[in-house]
Amino acid sequence: MSAATPSTPLAIADFRLFWLARLTSVTASTGLVVVLGYQVYDLARSGYGMSIAAASFQLGILGLVQFLPMALLTPIAGVVADRHERRRVAATANLLVVAMALTLALVTRTGVATLPLLFLLAALLGVARAFFGPAMSATIANIVPAELMPKAIATSSIAWQTASVVGPAAGGVLYAVRPDLTYWAAAALTGIAVTAVISIRRIPPPEGNREAHPFRQMAEGLAFVRNERFLLGCITLDLFAVLLGGATALLPVYARDFLFVDGVAVGSRGLGLMRAAPGLGAALVAGTLALRPLNHRVGTLMLGSVGVFGLVTALFGMSRNFHLSLALLVLLGAADMVSVFIRSTLIQLNTPNAMRGRVSSISGLAISASNELGEMESGLLAALAGAPAAVIAGGLGAMAITAIWARLFPELRRADTFAPQYRDGAPT
Repeated sequence: MSAATPSTPLAIADFRLFWLARLTSVTASTGLVVVLGYQVYDLARSGYGMSIAAASFQLGILGLVQFLPMALLTPIAGVVADRHERRRVAATANLLVVAMALTLALVTRTGVATLPLLFLLAALLGVARAFFGPAMSATIANIVPAELMPKAIATSSIAWQTASVVGPAAGGVLYAVRPDLTYWAAAALTGIAVTAVISIRRIPPPEGNREAHPFRQMAEGLAFVRNERFLLGCITLDLFAVLLGGATALLPVYARDFLFVDGVAVGSRGLGLMRAAPGLGAALVAGTLALRPLNHRVGTLMLGSVGVFGLVTALFGMSRNFHLSLALLVLLGAADMVSVFIRSTLIQLNTPNAMRGRVSSISGLAISASNELGEMESGLLAALAGAPAAVIAGGLGAMAITAIWARLFPELRRADTFAPQYRDGAPT
């Protein structure tokens, strides 16, 4: 690190704005998603008279309608992030979230919410996330020196995970007070995020990207990831492990029908705490990594953390004690944070600047597929075998994926440091 380089990314004004935007936008989106899932499940049970199995399947549909727009638009979003000014792309996507949250607030307040309408609004959230993720992920490497990237990723993760604690907990409480309050708060917080993003200094798009044909750029991005086995292994490990091991989609089922305190279901307040618990574990780990970033055996640690994620998921599926379930979710978030930190740093430092938007979009699509498509898988399996069996099977599946990927991609095991390993281009 040169004498001119700050010792912390927070000394950089643009990074502070980036951090604020991430904190407020994720607080809004996590609170919004939590109560939207609970509203869908509760409406299916009480408003439509569905059984637990049928209402659980509605949560799967909710995940699917968020995933489909991302699957269709992510290749386009990656090209947009590489051809246009990334901060404006991110700000525009967040404005769509503001509109979606305001609409949810109004339909909830007036009592006209229906399942098709909630699914439609959830799909709009998927559209916004398709463009927001690649633009924001590609921006961080343009405002922070390469030598500060591990600290910047960890510090950014503190914002993300703090928001993942505050958003669900506050959202659950606000929903219990009055269901539309969470949506009004989400709109206000996302508006702050828009202001912060647009205040970052202008970052010109990489030279040459606007001259190339967009479809050719999409193909180049896919080919780059496919040919770089190291990146392919990082991205697909998360895709398949979380696709199988995600338990969060079924938390509304546990909150309403499986976990009780003093004989009373924990409800939306308990759901908020459960959705916040992984964020608490992740925030503690992120704070530690921001002070003392990992420097060695990063590949082995990433694989090990994914295996622990699967094990804790299976244990959560077996638990019927609310407080034990919360503790397991904290451990789940801590294990996931280690994997996210290592994977995000490796992907950013192993991708040339001209490709970062497209590679970030592919990585974002994998994350979305693992989360939203995983919700569909969890909802379907829960409808067939019950929520506990679905969660336990998913955790065991994530452990199996870790073992398989350790054999398929020995590059991951051999990665000792964050040093760039890609063949083409140079880190910027």
